Amino acid sequence: MEIPILKVLGIMLGLAVIVLIGFRRFKLPTIIGFLITGVIVGPFALKLVSASHEIEMMAEIGIILLLFIIGLEFSLKTLAAIKKAVILGGLIQVGLTILVPALAFYAFQYSAAEAVFIGFLMALSSTAIVLKILSQRSEISSPHGKIALAILIFQDIIVVPMMLFTPLIAGEADNIWTSLIYLLAKAAGVIAVVIISARYLVPRLLYIVAKTQNQELFILTIIAICIATAIMTSYVGLSLALGAFMAGLIISESEYSHQAIANVLPFREIFTSIFFISIGMLLDLSFVLDHLLIILGLTIAVVVVKFIIASLAGFALKYPPRTALHAGLILFQVGEFSFILSKVGLDYNILSNENYQFFLAISIISMAITPFVIPSADKIVGAILNLSISKPIHKLSERYSEKVNDEDNQQLEDHLIIVGYGINGKNVARAAKYADIPYVIIELNADTVKSEKANGEPIVFGDASGVHILEHVGLSRARTVVVAISDPEATKKIIANVRSVTQTAYLIIRTRFVNEIEDNMRLGADEVIPEEFETSIQIFSRVLRRFYIPLDEIQSLIQEIREDNYEFLRPEVGDLKIIQPSFFSDLNVVAVRINQSENDIVGRSIASIDLRSRYGINLVSLRRDRKVITDITPDTKILNDDIVYVAGSSDAIRQFSKKVNLNFSN
Repeated sequence: MEIPILKVLGIMLGLAVIVLIGFRRFKLPTIIGFLITGVIVGPFALKLVSASHEIEMMAEIGIILLLFIIGLEFSLKTLAAIKKAVILGGLIQVGLTILVPALAFYAFQYSAAEAVFIGFLMALSSTAIVLKILSQRSEISSPHGKIALAILIFQDIIVVPMMLFTPLIAGEADNIWTSLIYLLAKAAGVIAVVIISARYLVPRLLYIVAKTQNQELFILTIIAICIATAIMTSYVGLSLALGAFMAGLIISESEYSHQAIANVLPFREIFTSIFFISIGMLLDLSFVLDHLLIILGLTIAVVVVKFIIASLAGFALKYPPRTALHAGLILFQVGEFSFILSKVGLDYNILSNENYQFFLAISIISMAITPFVIPSADKIVGAILNLSISKPIHKLSERYSEKVNDEDNQQLEDHLIIVGYGINGKNVARAAKYADIPYVIIELNADTVKSEKANGEPIVFGDASGVHILEHVGLSRARTVVVAISDPEATKKIIANVRSVTQTAYLIIRTRFVNEIEDNMRLGADEVIPEEFETSIQIFSRVLRRFYIPLDEIQSLIQEIREDNYEFLRPEVGDLKIIQPSFFSDLNVVAVRINQSENDIVGRSIASIDLRSRYGINLVSLRRDRKVITDITPDTKILNDDIVYVAGSSDAIRQFSKKVNLNFSN
């Protein structure tokens, strides 16, 4: 007995494996591989697949599971934390991207309904491709990554009202106001069901199921909730996909959402791959060849318009030009949810078959070039900012920075500059405040600057990848610069700019991964601290504590590993070895607090103590009552609570610290 759908699946997935192996070699997104697979097997190329109805049915299942996962991953709490960026940035990007194409197509004699619907399609970007590339590049937490993420969240939400609004603009209703009121009533009902189910019904049901500790029952319950909600929304005249999104949203508010994602994810990957293959199958290659110049022209227009509008959204969120333009280059493509929406447009005859082919070609091309544009975005932005037409924007941004930065930074000297006010930046600032070290913070988030300035923090708004803001905070007079941001490319620019102004400031860089050390050191960093490496140290130190290894042995092991591994991690450049944290490991200058009321050091003169012969160290200076004493004589006495600055080997200083400080545990 022959089952046609199995033959179809075998051809589709088998060819997809071959295509994706080639794509992985060139590090291209799998979604593009699926689209190319669809083009090859489709009715307009090799015609290997003809069971279109079965494929469309499986693609619909893929859509349902795709939106279900989006709902599961969507968190109302997360949205509330970044609501300003989501709402303001999203409204500007989506609103203008609908308006501009709608006006343009309406001017070319398209109907108002079709013009607006084309705007709907153009407004959405590819969440799947963008987030995957940003995640691979560790840029989701970067300023441009945060802008992109906020706008993508808004797009994922707004696609649901777009699907609801499409029948109205299609003229399916006799009375538009009655239909609109009916639509709002249905929306209110949907929201009520979501709230009640998320708070009361589903958590209790999942709790009962989870208590059974039956994995199969849990999976069946999750799928049943998804299908039941989708069918329910279908009965009231809404789409199955909307119901799936609601089901995911309901479960996302429970403590079982992460396990639900883990269980459903394999199914989603299978069906969404079929969905993207089916999209590729719809593309008519002969149509593309016949209208190639028009398609390329329209693609360029779409890319440029979306880039400009997304950049404007970044400007509206008070980010500097480089960050805003970078975000614009991330969101220029047409996304996968546009494919879902286009199906609705075809069902309601808003979109003609010819325009549908134009849309497919533009979408696939824009998605295909995305993996090449995003890695090059920084260079492209730099080239744009160097154009003469960009000078007024850049100067306007600098004036804004100066207006916001009303601190008199010209008085700073021998101070610390902290770039980035995330967790690491806050901890550095806290330590500097505790030690009474003068410092200034550079931060890109305008809201953070406003709130922290109100709290009395010496914080200024600006992009440290530009020399202007660094000079504004007195870089040439600074002793130390700490770069604590999560944007690798911006970090490199900051290092280069710091070294273009000063060679004396000590430059400490925080990175995510060990493989970023080499480039940063080559550019001029004095120390590079990778979180990946330091996290491993914290893990094994806690493991050793649980096995009751003495603390002094753990600390010695930590120091040995740091010295050995940081030495190993830094390669040689030509014939000269790069300066590293453990360079001068045998000749350190360290501040040691005297915290010992009774020993043979406290209260005695330098001459009588004889630090050099007894401990192998030299006293450089000491600090007493917030005053530094550099004029050290043989008669100078060391008192309790003094801070002495001593030079010597690490072992010698460690032994001395144990002698004079009761709290020293190293």
